[in-house]
Amino acid sequence: MYLVTGATGHIGNVLVRELLASGQCVRALVRPGIMPLALAGLDVEIIPGDVLDKDSLERAMHGVSLVYHLAARISLAVGPDPETERVNLEGTHNVIAAMLRSGVSRLVYASSVYALRKPANGATIDESQPFDALQCQGAYDCSKAQASLAVQSAVANGLDAVIVCPTAVTGPYDFHNSEAGRAIRLYMQPGLKFTVNGAYDFIDVRDAAHGFILAAMNGQRGETYILGGNRLTVREVAQTVWQATHRWHAYLEVPLWLAYWVAGLMPFYAELTGSQPIFTRYSLDAICSNSHISHARASHELGFQPRPARQAVLDAVRWFQQGLAADFHIPTTMPKAAV
Repeated sequence: MYLVTGATGHIGNVLVRELLASGQCVRALVRPGIMPLALAGLDVEIIPGDVLDKDSLERAMHGVSLVYHLAARISLAVGPDPETERVNLEGTHNVIAAMLRSGVSRLVYASSVYALRKPANGATIDESQPFDALQCQGAYDCSKAQASLAVQSAVANGLDAVIVCPTAVTGPYDFHNSEAGRAIRLYMQPGLKFTVNGAYDFIDVRDAAHGFILAAMNGQRGETYILGGNRLTVREVAQTVWQATHRWHAYLEVPLWLAYWVAGLMPFYAELTGSQPIFTRYSLDAICSNSHISHARASHELGFQPRPARQAVLDAVRWFQQGLAADFHIPTTMPKAAV
């Protein structure tokens, strides 16, 4: 029996699908009262619980041999965000403690490539960079760095764990409107579009999920593996979306100084409208930072072979076009609680 926390998230629900397809028994920790639309129709055992509820974690881990810990709170805040730290750091401590009490043999922890220290002079980011909570750009990255350090500390004390760091994830099965999914849906809509001079390393969600499984099978205890695809500029993503929709769009590249000025107003706009900001200073920092990232170690040691990132964007567009977004009622804002 394998336990997946964060099973209703983008990577999480695809991971559950991959595990089921390989014949594994899967248990999903889902917050009480939540309808797991992303898991609808799947032969998965649903356990009500939360990573902040220690008793529910112990119940969920009964008879489990492997934990995939993906549950996290997504935050675009640049400054402190106590709730994000609580869910992502305290929740990880709780998962580790419950595993040790229950005798679960192995943990695969989902960190973030942005939790790693950025190398000097724009050098390629790889696993030689340590986790660094002091250098992170936002509350989410900081909490992931702290949680990753907590996992490494637990490994030093005997825990068998592997850490994986996905880059920007996109692709189908985006039931809860991920950050990349929101951008793709925005570019799918008619009208004048705006771009900025920046880029991400994108990975297909199916490759990310498969990478988690490879890490569980082949990853070395205590090691970290980056799961990446390849680098796409913002304009390349937009043009790929427009190609898939067979619709011509006029676009304007906005100077970064202007984009940052508008981003400063986004929190006020979001508060007034009750919606999530289209972009923030944090997201601009991310696309303007070093996006030259290597997944060579995962390819060499795990057998990880991702598809081109452009294909992931195309498949995400096609998934949205098929009407699944409407059928499963994708919300316009990201839930703020842990999933």
